[in-house]
Amino acid sequence: MKKIQRYLIPALMGLFAMHSSDAVADYPTYLPNSNGKSLTTPVAWGASNNVIFLGAGGTMPSPYSAKSDGAAILGAGIGDPVKNLGFQFYVTSIDISAWQEYSASFHLFRELGCGSAFGVGLENVMITNGGDSGKSYYAVFSQGVQTDPFINNTTGNSQLTYSIGVGSGRFGNRTPADLAPTPTGGGHTNAHGTYVFGNIAYEVAHSFNVISDWNGTNLNAGLSKTFFIEKIPVSVTVGAADLTKYSGDGVRLIATVGTGFAL
Repeated sequence: MKKIQRYLIPALMGLFAMHSSDAVADYPTYLPNSNGKSLTTPVAWGASNNVIFLGAGGTMPSPYSAKSDGAAILGAGIGDPVKNLGFQFYVTSIDISAWQEYSASFHLFRELGCGSAFGVGLENVMITNGGDSGKSYYAVFSQGVQTDPFINNTTGNSQLTYSIGVGSGRFGNRTPADLAPTPTGGGHTNAHGTYVFGNIAYEVAHSFNVISDWNGTNLNAGLSKTFFIEKIPVSVTVGAADLTKYSGDGVRLIATVGTGFAL
């Protein structure tokens, strides 16, 4: 259950961000599009201006298991990241089969202009007994590329975004199963990953984002599309996680769906 949050939360973070501001200089600012921008890593943008969001997701199968695993989140974003700071917080149900284990996470961010932002966060502070998720701290910078080849002239959004960050916990520590001797575990000899993470997303055919990220211990790739139903965004992200042998016991399918609305 520890790794399900690695797959679920980042895919939902930032989906409802970057809609409160426009240019902060005398030249145009091209904000990122509304599709998901990451699979397993944070982005600097977040929910703000009294936005409520919720979502659910799963991994099939769970690492070192034949069973699938799932989680759900409910959160809110307040503040104004253009004038001062945005603050996003959310509660996660770590195991939706039991609904007994919950954690809290926090994300503080500031828009820097020119489609960029900087954020810091704390993930997975347990608020109930049980659960095998550990706390992770991080700092991340995100940018929507502003040059002409990467601007969607129809929507006025940047088609190419990237993030680079550094963190503790899940961004560098392998799980006990990763380090256990095979065949019951991964048998990896290096106890730590890079603690440096990053993601890149590109809008294809003015419709959906192709995403790849490195979360400090493994490489992942996928697609994300946000649909609008009566002006309510519904974001769907699917991908393949653990593409290398640095962690986990093989490639697995991950999927999330999320929505949000302003109060």
